[in-house]
Order: sequence, then structure tokens, then C-alpha cells
Amino acid sequence: MATMEVLLLEDMENLGARGAIVRVKAGYGRNYLLPRKFALEATPGNQKMIEQQRKALLKREAAERTAATTKAEALNSLELVFDRKVGEHGILYGSVTALDIAEEMGKKGYEVDKRRVSLKDPIKTEGEFEVTVKLHREVTATVKIVVKAAQ
Repeated sequence: MATMEVLLLEDMENLGARGAIVRVKAGYGRNYLLPRKFALEATPGNQKMIEQQRKALLKREAAERTAATTKAEALNSLELVFDRKVGEHGILYGSVTALDIAEEMGKKGYEVDKRRVSLKDPIKTEGEFEVTVKLHREVTATVKIVVKAAQ
């Protein structure tokens, strides 16, 4: 089975951290990681460039970690309120999804990608919920979500 080594430019959930050199199947690397700029091929000719990029990535990683920590402190006190139509038994006609949460956070001044919002299932009932937002590999924030019945 053909494999290749790549330098990860982004954190990949089940693959590795940014800056790591990992061995992947050749098709996965060529067809997914490289075209989407998630990784760079680790050829002998690229080794010097890869080491320079790794040093730059480590510096950028430290700066992003401190920025994410600051943002997490602000997000931990954030409370988002959603008014939705509710049926007879307290079940919403729609639902509150990760996209809704990310958009509402954007309105409050916190730009977060919807994929960073950890929501196992969409919220379909009224009440208060705690949602985890993964800002960085090592930094997470907890946002309070309140779903109310619309009048």
C-alpha cells in the first residue's frame, strides 16, 4: 500500500497536530490534504523549507494559543438567547443548530466557525444548555444557550 509523508498545516482531529510530519495513504494525501492546503508534501527537497515553516508554525501556535485563551475567557461569560416557536409539549418546531449558534456569536462580535461549536445533536427543546466551543487544540470555552418560547 502506497504511503507518503506530509507536514500538517492545520490540526487534524484523528491525524495529528499542526506542524507534525505524519505518514498517510497516498490517495488521502494527494486527493484531500494537499488540495485543501491542510498539508504540504514532505519531500527531501522540501526538508529545509519544512523546518523553517515548523519554526514559524510554533511561533504562530503560541500567539494563537494566547489569543484563544483571551477569547475563551470572554466567551465563558457569554449567554445566547434564542426565541423559537414551541409546540404543545415544549418541543421546538425547528431546532437550534451549530450554525445558528455561530451566527449569533458573530452578531455579538465573536467570529467562530460552525465546525468549532461542539453540539452532538441540534437543540429541540426549550431550556438552558451548555455548549462547548473549541477555539484551539488546547483551549475550549463553554457558552450558555437559553432557548425560550416565542410569544
